[in-house]
Amino acid sequence: MFKVVHYVMYFAPFGAFGAMAVVVSTQGGDALMALGRLMLDVYVTCALFIFVVLWAVCKMAGFSLWKYLKYISEEILLVLGTSSSEAALPRMMAKLENAGANQSVVGLCLPMGYSFNLDGTCIYLTMAAVFLAQATNTPLTFADQLYMMFILLLTSKGAAAVTGGGFITLAATLGSVGSIPLASLTLLLGVDRFMSEARAITNLIGNGVATLVIAKWEGALDERKLQCVLAGDLSGDFADDPEEMLAEGKSVTNGSCPTDKA
Repeated sequence: MFKVVHYVMYFAPFGAFGAMAVVVSTQGGDALMALGRLMLDVYVTCALFIFVVLWAVCKMAGFSLWKYLKYISEEILLVLGTSSSEAALPRMMAKLENAGANQSVVGLCLPMGYSFNLDGTCIYLTMAAVFLAQATNTPLTFADQLYMMFILLLTSKGAAAVTGGGFITLAATLGSVGSIPLASLTLLLGVDRFMSEARAITNLIGNGVATLVIAKWEGALDERKLQCVLAGDLSGDFADDPEEMLAEGKSVTNGSCPTDKA
């Protein structure tokens, strides 16, 4: 089976190229423009979700989104290169624990979020479904769109956090709903890989924020430690008592953040 999958992976680019070639030859360059617009819309929507919705959540939780993004920048680059948020799971768990979140909360919320809190995948699925409906001239009433969104909200919860998982989930959903032709998925084969990075990074950032917020709700977050780590003052391994920190030769600055004395 592994050998068969190995061969399939070798020939998959030819299949994607053939699907794109048919679309361009039959519909011309306008098809590429439409696909480019879809990619742009997905990236813009993911950016709005991160810098508007998640910013507001972080603000209410009492920490900075910008400092949080800087703290997990290495994990974001890892996801960008692999196009899979699973690749950064062990590092994210270690960093969130280092930032003051209780190990039990991190161990439950973060892995569960990878299956049930895929924000980027949900954004991609809903936008791709509407795009395919427009491309195939499939009429969708407002009620149909709400129904499709509801179904995709549910099916996105079971989408595996691996490369291409969202595309398979979209195919399964369209096949079960039946209103949009399943064959229209070939339109997305050539550009799905480029949108995969956006949804994977959004999933990573969203799950990390959710874990910190839930840890705070449950009283399992050392907020002083979180602020210090996000500020880059230290690695996170320090005494909780400021007097004990002073006794160890450290000064207390930046809201009780310990730093080595000069």
